[in-house]
Amino acid sequence: MKYSTNTSQHLTIGHVDAIDLAQSYGTPLYVYDVSKIRHTMRAFKAIFEKENVPYVVSYASKAFATKAIYQVAQQEGIHADIVSGGELYTALKAGFDPKHLSFNGNNKSWDELTVAVEKGVGTIIVDNFLELQILSEIAAQQNVKQDILLRISPGISAHTHEFISTGQQDSKFGFDLLTGQAKKAYDIAQKDENFNLRGLHAHIGSQIFDVTGFEKNAALLAETAQSWGWQPAVINVGGGFGIQYTSEDEPLPESEYANAIIRTLKGKAAEFDWKMPEIWIEPGRSIVGPAGQTLYTIGSRKDIPDLRHYLAVDGGMGDNIRPALYEANYSAVLANNPNAPTEEVVRVAGKYCESGDVLVWQQALPKTQPGDILSVLATGAYGYAMASNYNRNPRPAVVFVEEGKHQLVVARETYANLTALDKDYTLETTS
Repeated sequence: MKYSTNTSQHLTIGHVDAIDLAQSYGTPLYVYDVSKIRHTMRAFKAIFEKENVPYVVSYASKAFATKAIYQVAQQEGIHADIVSGGELYTALKAGFDPKHLSFNGNNKSWDELTVAVEKGVGTIIVDNFLELQILSEIAAQQNVKQDILLRISPGISAHTHEFISTGQQDSKFGFDLLTGQAKKAYDIAQKDENFNLRGLHAHIGSQIFDVTGFEKNAALLAETAQSWGWQPAVINVGGGFGIQYTSEDEPLPESEYANAIIRTLKGKAAEFDWKMPEIWIEPGRSIVGPAGQTLYTIGSRKDIPDLRHYLAVDGGMGDNIRPALYEANYSAVLANNPNAPTEEVVRVAGKYCESGDVLVWQQALPKTQPGDILSVLATGAYGYAMASNYNRNPRPAVVFVEEGKHQLVVARETYANLTALDKDYTLETTS
């Protein structure tokens, strides 16, 4: 694969020299090509518009939640899905229209739901019976008739890692369909004057490479509603569309996922003599994942004869936990010259005090020197979102690039930030 470079043979991201970015902002550094983000958002919208069906594309912002990404989503005319009070706060600080927010999550607190209703969050996706009770009380107190969807646990297992599979019956998410919980929740919600029950939601997992699960999910949600004698206004099939991390990954184009869902629900609407429901999807990883890269500075190395070469960088599991969490794999290139012939296979390790701190398990690279810049590709989803201060390391900065321009959108944390919330211990004890 040929990578975009300039006359210095340096990797370019959004027509910006990656080495210049590393020198300007330091490393580790998350870099997003905003043009790629916009392209994917527009591609999803275009599919539904071509098929002339009502729809909502809702960015699953747990993949990457900052003020800047909410602003891009709003500029592109899509909705956003949030899963916490913090994401809600960030979206509102970004100026995002709360009517275009949907609030997911399996254990929303009273305070989170209160703020959501107060601020006019458009849709709350109710996950359990306690939430039905709490939300009804809050809506009554505020004299609001709240739009809701019911999240269903559909009993569909996606072909993905068990930690990111969410549609099976044994899941913490949603009202179980097979045991009748979903029907009970439907009966409660329909009778509650504080709710406007608009539809059903189910999410079967993440990083999925075929359409079968989405077809089954869409069909099951429609058939479930029909069995209850109800025509929903919304069928939300969630997200989980796979992306390419390595050459072994073979994701489908956005159109294949979306068209399979549209085709299924068009068929069900015709079968049941329904007005076509709004189709909602919640892509997150597929929007921001391929658009992001993380730049690191190469430091030490360890060569174990006849076994392995370790190449260490100045970040690691604190800025990308996925390899340590469930052995996720990535690809990397030498930003100084990404198209140079490879000469060795290395394991890219981080600086954290854990043996499992690995960023890339096996990577062919040219010969490298300390101080060279390494770019780990497709880190736009769940890198910054899951970053930590493990070993008291500050979290990296985030830069957006677009058409040759670059802008800092999240400042790098400082050592002072790390202790800003710490308090001195002043209790006196007697021996």
